[in-house]
Amino acid sequence: MRFHFLQAVRAFILLAFSVMLLKLHFTGEMTKFINPKYESLSQSASVLFLILFIIQTTRIWTAKENSQHHHCHHDSHDHNCSHDHGVSPFNTKKLIAYVIIVFPLVTGFLLPAKVLDASIADKKGGLAVLTNQKSEKEKEEKPAPNNSQQEDPVINGDLVDLSRIEELVYTKDEYNQLIQHLLQSSTIKMNDDIFSTYYDEIQTDIEKFKGREIELKGFVYKEEGLEQDQLVLSRFLITHCVADASIIGFISELPEASSLKENTWIEVKGVLDTTNFNGTELPIIKITTWKKINEPKEPYLYPISVKIL
Repeated sequence: MRFHFLQAVRAFILLAFSVMLLKLHFTGEMTKFINPKYESLSQSASVLFLILFIIQTTRIWTAKENSQHHHCHHDSHDHNCSHDHGVSPFNTKKLIAYVIIVFPLVTGFLLPAKVLDASIADKKGGLAVLTNQKSEKEKEEKPAPNNSQQEDPVINGDLVDLSRIEELVYTKDEYNQLIQHLLQSSTIKMNDDIFSTYYDEIQTDIEKFKGREIELKGFVYKEEGLEQDQLVLSRFLITHCVADASIIGFISELPEASSLKENTWIEVKGVLDTTNFNGTELPIIKITTWKKINEPKEPYLYPISVKIL
């Protein structure tokens, strides 16, 4: 029997990828990298890597006569045997390829999952992004809410579940009911599952919500140009994965703002008003009560998907 070292390395890499993905799912850290709606795809990938690993193990040991048979016979000018069977000499090109493949495994196993924070918000543009979002939202057409005057969002006699963090898929009727609920609520509760939807509505037409009470949580982000008693109460919105994460949040007015460090998580209650930042009208929260909180287990927000029936 002949042992093929590179085939063994390939098998180990496949197994390592499978184990890493399973580990991220088991610890719950996968949602720090991807939108939860893609978790099933990631789980499928871990199973696929495991199947490929099992297939690859059959190539690690071969009978000597078989290994000789698979060698390319250059003397016979056999041009049909020009591909790599995993027994060709190791070279620089292969080394670079293996380093690129192994790098995410090393970082995945050795480095803890890091949550995006204020430093990343600054690199992504900070308040410049928020002002751009405001301009873009003003140009977008939003689905029109129905004319129901119900106090609670009701679909066919049943309350719409506002805590479907795992699903976040609504019919158009349910979506319209959520918007109607927002328009009718005296206190706007920015729960994680509907945060981005309510945020878009508030950004689009601030005057509709001016003077309303609002409750939300986020991390502290500060930027040059803000007053001493101002900060940005921020969250990261992930559509697909952390690579497309975008910052959303509200400028907030708080006397103790200067004493709060960036990345501190706080939960606040306040009143919505408007302010002008770099020539753009933005919503501002005049905080009435607040408290420090621990970073949530699920720090990111995910957009609602509207199902077209």
